[in-house]
Amino acid sequence: MTYALFALGVAAAALSSLRWLRVSQREHYLAGSVSLFAWRWWSLNVINGLLLALALGAVVACFVVDASEVVAGAFVVAAFAVVLGPVGLGLRGSTSPLAWTDRLRRVAIVASIMWLVAAIVGTVFHVGFLALALVAVPVVLDFALLLLAPVERRLGRRWVDDANAKLVEIAPSVVAITGSYGKTTTKAYVLSLLGSHLTTVASPASFNNRMGLARAINEHLAAGTEVFVAEMGTYGPGEIRDLCSWIPPKVAVITAIGPVHLERFGSLEVTLASKAEIFERAEIAVLDDELLNGLLPALDQETVITCSALGSDATVSLAESEAGFFVRVRGEVIAEVGPVAMPSNLACAIGVAVAMGVPLDRLGSIVAESEAPAHRQTVFRGEGGFDIIDDTYNSNPAGVRSALRTLGSLGDGKRVVVTPGMVELGKEQYDENREFGRLAADVASHILVVGHTNRKALREGTKQGSASVIVMASRPDAVSWVKANLGVGDAVLYENDLPDHYA
Repeated sequence: MTYALFALGVAAAALSSLRWLRVSQREHYLAGSVSLFAWRWWSLNVINGLLLALALGAVVACFVVDASEVVAGAFVVAAFAVVLGPVGLGLRGSTSPLAWTDRLRRVAIVASIMWLVAAIVGTVFHVGFLALALVAVPVVLDFALLLLAPVERRLGRRWVDDANAKLVEIAPSVVAITGSYGKTTTKAYVLSLLGSHLTTVASPASFNNRMGLARAINEHLAAGTEVFVAEMGTYGPGEIRDLCSWIPPKVAVITAIGPVHLERFGSLEVTLASKAEIFERAEIAVLDDELLNGLLPALDQETVITCSALGSDATVSLAESEAGFFVRVRGEVIAEVGPVAMPSNLACAIGVAVAMGVPLDRLGSIVAESEAPAHRQTVFRGEGGFDIIDDTYNSNPAGVRSALRTLGSLGDGKRVVVTPGMVELGKEQYDENREFGRLAADVASHILVVGHTNRKALREGTKQGSASVIVMASRPDAVSWVKANLGVGDAVLYENDLPDHYA
């Protein structure tokens, strides 16, 4: 009977591992992330809580009951509970399916070996340990990720060295961009502003970590490239310093500092210090002037270009006009642009163009023709005749407020917000989403809350408003509702979108 139970345990662990391997991949293989998401899912609702209680109760029964038939039955219950649950987190995934990369295979192999060793040793002493190992699959995966972290760094050294050699050979000027949010938007603006004056290549999508940037350089940088624009992300101190050690920037940019990824940084002070590492090797610093006082100790560049969306006396400033914004460089108006979703991002991009020597007369015409990056408060008319604001790549408090202002300016009929809320805000996440709900309820006629992650906070925030709140299980369900209920004169804001490993 023990052999049969062991075989069942191996099969159950293999199936359960599929969902947790997918979580590890989506969370960038960060040790601890799998157990965190496991707890979120198991504690999500009554059904998952009961399944977890059933699995843990079966584990206890395996230890305390002597009758072999009862132990076998309890073990079967534990096995089925960890395969069936948590309900909602699929084995395959839809928006974020498992991709069997070399790195994922290494994680799977190491975790499997660790689990099998623990299971075999545990079974020798008591079958209850095998049942416990089933419930502990996410914990085993986190230990495997922790063990493999230095190995993966050494394995990636070759690609980093190749990228560094290519940078030295081609010798482009590097523009490095970081910030709590606005990095990708600013990068897109920089590419647009520099592209017609200098041969410019930018890191694609969100390739903003060590291996992503190495891949971007190795695959996209070509002879004749004059500027390489590198988006740099970080989850803690030292990461940007490491990136800049082999991608030394001529121009370094910080777009904004806010409570994004706060659960990893711990505080805004640590966030600011970690982002400020981007200035340590740079010749020219470009930053929003609201950050200047906090960053003065870290700035020793001869050239500091300050940027503002508030019409201040910064080097580059955007001042509101009847049609949108006047763009000023050192006090001189060089262009007028229409409405801009995140004007501070455009201001920082213009600051980069100034740093790279783009003539002001030419820069003015380029700025006037620039377009907002896709999925970041992009406004267009849908097939049903209603206005759509696509802000699905956004997840920060400043962007949310801006998007709601845009929604308030559109249409004279229904105004709808579709959102799962904001994530990775640490201890501020609940309060920020509650405030999001409050602000949305003042603007929208209907709020469609997608998923469970921020449902409670968003609904609490909407209590004082007049908006009708509708809970949706998934974004496709919300899109179907919008198509069925909106028409000419209406408007919808799609604010953020989360992959399906979030509840």
